[in-house]
Amino acid sequence: MRKLGLIGGMSWVSTHRYYERINKRVQREVGARASAPMLIESLDFSQIYQLQSEEDWERGAKVIAEAAQRLVDAGAEMLVIGANSMHKVYREVQAQVDVPILHIAECVGEKMKADGIKRAALMGTRNVMTEGFYRRRLVSHDVDLLPPEMDHVEQLDRIIYEELMVGKARKESERTLRSMFTLYQNQGAQAVVLACTELELIVDIDANVVPIYDCMRIHADAAADWIIGG
Repeated sequence: MRKLGLIGGMSWVSTHRYYERINKRVQREVGARASAPMLIESLDFSQIYQLQSEEDWERGAKVIAEAAQRLVDAGAEMLVIGANSMHKVYREVQAQVDVPILHIAECVGEKMKADGIKRAALMGTRNVMTEGFYRRRLVSHDVDLLPPEMDHVEQLDRIIYEELMVGKARKESERTLRSMFTLYQNQGAQAVVLACTELELIVDIDANVVPIYDCMRIHADAAADWIIGG
């Protein structure tokens, strides 16, 4: 099997889910005693929390790029950034290392296209929902995205940063998301893209009114397939 480098800590909740998902898939596909060859660089998320200004993002890109290089130096043959929002600096980081970085939105877009999804709603942090760096990747796979509802953006940002990233999962927030799903379905969405790794804490991926594409699951499965050599 090949060795993967995971840039995590954004948040640690997300990193835990990546590690577990990748290893379960490797165990299932390779053998009961198999585990994934992985290197993990777990960052201090408080240092890159809610980046806003251009200067903030330049600093964030530098932190991620330095982590990526350390993983490459330690023997990683491919990298994964375990956070949807930090893919805003994907190009800057990829330019600094000589191994491929598996882009989360590309993995999701490919799966949605294969499934025939033409119209969807995108849910995540503010920059994922409103900026082009993530949306363009999905649109390039012929997925038409509903425009972001700004009140939903505000609610999701609060839920993600103030609750889920500190390990809280509130029933009230779970009900809020279910209401959003129903609205998106009424607006013609064939699916919802869950582009925040922590949102599964309050979303039942397999039991909703509309199909849910959990980006973490899709990304982690693609990484596991690469480790195995599939």
